Amino acid sequence: METIELLKKKSIKNKGIAGNEAWRLCEEGSLNPFGLMAAAAEIRDHFHGKRISFCGIVNAKSGRCSEDCAFCAQSAHYKTDIQAYPLRKAADIIAAAQQARTAGAEMFGVVASGKGIKSKKEWTEIFRTIEGIRSLGLLPCASLGMITGDRARALKDAGLFRYHHNLETSRSYFPNICTTHTYDEDVETVRIAIDAGLSVCSGGLIGLGEGMSHRIELALTLRELGVDSVPVNILNPIKGPPLGGRPPLAPLEILITIAVFRFLLPDRDIRLCGGKEKSLRQLLPLAVVAGCNALMTGHYLTTPGRDPELDVEMIRDLGFTPTREPLHVCKCVTACHLGGGEEEIGKNSRS
Repeated sequence: METIELLKKKSIKNKGIAGNEAWRLCEEGSLNPFGLMAAAAEIRDHFHGKRISFCGIVNAKSGRCSEDCAFCAQSAHYKTDIQAYPLRKAADIIAAAQQARTAGAEMFGVVASGKGIKSKKEWTEIFRTIEGIRSLGLLPCASLGMITGDRARALKDAGLFRYHHNLETSRSYFPNICTTHTYDEDVETVRIAIDAGLSVCSGGLIGLGEGMSHRIELALTLRELGVDSVPVNILNPIKGPPLGGRPPLAPLEILITIAVFRFLLPDRDIRLCGGKEKSLRQLLPLAVVAGCNALMTGHYLTTPGRDPELDVEMIRDLGFTPTREPLHVCKCVTACHLGGGEEEIGKNSRS
């Protein structure tokens, strides 16, 4: 416990700890996971207080992605059961954003599959969508693949608040996950968005077969890049991609990872995202204790999430408050379709 306490103080003072210290923290945490989580909670409280931020997303363009990411149900390289459809109309996306606003989200992300947006018509619809989301009082975010500096500046001028682009895993493990683009391309996209003055959300997916050393490496890269928000996703294996048969991570391993991220990234938003309900099961509230200060709520891209009311209830029960109060909380997660659950999206894409 002495090591954990000393590294907690160092993290607060220096806004982070070194990689070798993070590895020591993992070893200590495996012996005393609840002590580690308690220390991570103190770091979170020091920098972020007792408020939790919510965001929602919509699967605005689904499937047919040219990239071969080994976990992804939307890759054209694998046979999956997801529904593929072109970019949804701005009005449909804005309606989903309104649902998110009602449920208490302060940010809303437009996510499009593929390496990047090429069509001028699609860009026009995206700019219209950004304007509509901002008009609701939400901070608009977007995940549109690789972008140029000109596009990043145009998105900023259109009112985009944050650009999302995951690195997925560490540089050293990335060749096991994707072969159709390089790690440097992903890093460059993050840098381009930052240079354009956009807030950047970039993180990864754990449970891909990587080890704790790879997760520490990823966190250090994100710290060096200076991203504002770090989403932590947990693999929810889906039949079709090569990683569809991966065994799930143990809940305590996930919680230790979150806590170590908090020590490495003490002043950044650590956002618990996809796979949290299935992977953490009954220990889900401990992810907030372990250092998260933000949650993605509602559905994800191709898998269902849970009722946003439960997320609000959970953080209140833990003694936290949402950064934005819900107008009223949606009772039906399918109707809310914050992330565009497949059944609802299929209906919308056919109409």
